[in-house]
Amino acid sequence: MKRFFQKYVAFVRQPDVGRLLLVALLSRMPVGMGGFAMLMFLREALGNYTQAGVAVGCQLVAIAVVAPISGRIIDRYGARVPLIVTGIMQPLALLSIMAATRAQLPFPVIVGCAVLSGMFATPITTLTRTAWRHRFQSEDDRRTAFALDAVMIEINFTIGPAIIAVILATAGATAAFATAIACVVVAIFIFLFSPALKYFKRGEAVDRQMLGPLTEPRLLLVFTATFGLAMAFGLIEVGYPAFATALAAPALAGVLLSVNSIGSALGGAIFGGLRLAMRVERQLATTMGLMAIPLLLHALFMQPVVFGVVSFFAGLLIAPSIASQSVLVSRLAPAKYATEAFTWSSTFIVSGLGAGMALGGLLVETTGLRSAFATGAVIVAAMSLLALQIAPPRVAREAPVA
Repeated sequence: MKRFFQKYVAFVRQPDVGRLLLVALLSRMPVGMGGFAMLMFLREALGNYTQAGVAVGCQLVAIAVVAPISGRIIDRYGARVPLIVTGIMQPLALLSIMAATRAQLPFPVIVGCAVLSGMFATPITTLTRTAWRHRFQSEDDRRTAFALDAVMIEINFTIGPAIIAVILATAGATAAFATAIACVVVAIFIFLFSPALKYFKRGEAVDRQMLGPLTEPRLLLVFTATFGLAMAFGLIEVGYPAFATALAAPALAGVLLSVNSIGSALGGAIFGGLRLAMRVERQLATTMGLMAIPLLLHALFMQPVVFGVVSFFAGLLIAPSIASQSVLVSRLAPAKYATEAFTWSSTFIVSGLGAGMALGGLLVETTGLRSAFATGAVIVAAMSLLALQIAPPRVAREAPVA
């Protein structure tokens, strides 16, 4: 245990690391606030969840589509200018959603504003992960950084919605959405004046293929496994509220999701402090393979207490999986595609999450809740087997280092 804490102390004492962790936490607070606040604002203004969900969904699609383009621009021209541009455009686009809704403009106009806000979404999450890649050359340090990064994200997704929920209860949906927009602006300034940007350098004028990092076969396998992993997350996001609704206790959904997030944060903290000899490809395969167990247990045991305990263990493996995936992306992506590779990673995560939620909704309505969790177990087990194929050929691994 002493060595465990000593590793973290030594890691945080490295130049800029402590400040970068704080920046990662504070500058990504809008990640946990924006979608929820926008959904509740539009639901109140438009009168139904259907249109509100469509608008938020279109925003997510825009983020997923445009992110790789943003990543390529950052790799070629640096991070500062794209960050300033998105820092101006996204808050304006979000404010236009509020203005269009208040003016009772047609729904397609509101959707268009939502799409615009997605197209100009600030790339802070991607930049943070790319900064860790540039900051560390040691793969063990990168694994620790990405594990703590995953913990920070879980904290964002725990604290952010809680803040919005308090504002919703005390000041209303408009105030909650306005607060989320203000946090976007504050986050930009935090990141712009942080040490993170000094680790980004203007890329050289080298030949770049149209598909960028997708031309690397092993990286494509990582992204495929990422898509499947995110599908399992989407099935969980639908499965927990469906379980709570079946018990006539909708509030239980928030408790289950929080327990899952706490498990993920703890799992990430433990994972980052370990010294593992296992290859990262096998770490990813192992964490995903183990995740199939609690998902299957969800399908088998529907008692509330047991279900809650299992939700913690399901979360325990989320952050380690994301950390291992991030290490592989940082290792396999050519330097000229460093940022673009992480934006593609985000695209596959968002797409997989959406696909999983859509599939989960369909399964819950047609074949029942158990089938949704069982499907998630099958998917992550299959992705675990796929992750084993990411490792380089044995001949290449055993070749002597020159």
